[in-house]
Amino acid sequence: MDINPWQPPAKPSEITEARLIRAILDNTFPINSHLPGERELAALLGVTRPTLREAMQRMERDGWLEIRHGKPTRVCDFWKEGSFGVSIALARHQDPLPIDYVANLLDVRVLLCPAYTRQAVEKDGRVIAEFLNKSDQLEDTAQAFADFDWHLHWRLTVSSDNPFFTHFINSVRDLYALLGIRYFSAKKTRAHSRGFYIRLKSIAEAGDGGAAELLARQIMAESRDLWIDLAGKR
Repeated sequence: MDINPWQPPAKPSEITEARLIRAILDNTFPINSHLPGERELAALLGVTRPTLREAMQRMERDGWLEIRHGKPTRVCDFWKEGSFGVSIALARHQDPLPIDYVANLLDVRVLLCPAYTRQAVEKDGRVIAEFLNKSDQLEDTAQAFADFDWHLHWRLTVSSDNPFFTHFINSVRDLYALLGIRYFSAKKTRAHSRGFYIRLKSIAEAGDGGAAELLARQIMAESRDLWIDLAGKR
């Protein structure tokens, strides 16, 4: 799925990385197996060794590979050793995604969103309400809702004045771009979120942090359940 039609062509190292990730996901190179030597692997992929090294270094950073000097490169157990880079790659390259994949991400929001929403409304309710005014003119498309929803959560984390919340939201931005389109492709999910924006705006105007926390917990749990229901019907 091409989110950005103006995205520049992929570099050779990015294409190589994508091919290696797909080879891991289809068990050509299973978890805890070893990759062929650099010279052999570069020949198999039809790339230069510097291009292969660049791709493998990024994959090591994200938790796909363990590169050990003088020893074969190990394929990591990316479910246990991976970073958010693995989650983003899974969203791009694994189709269909496991039903619980997005549900697990939404579970994290169920835990975090009530806290930063309460703090944001208590500290900066007027700013949150002003931001939510934009939802009145929100185009009824998956792309528009995915963009707006990420920016809303980013705004909430910034207004909560806790940078760790913002760092988390920033780290999953690419994941939002990929999965938000899928989630908001259903009319019922867009209607559900539009109702959330309307209710949260009223609560933010009143500066009621407690009500904001309760609403966020309810809506995030319902969003998770909506995804599970929609994914199960595909």
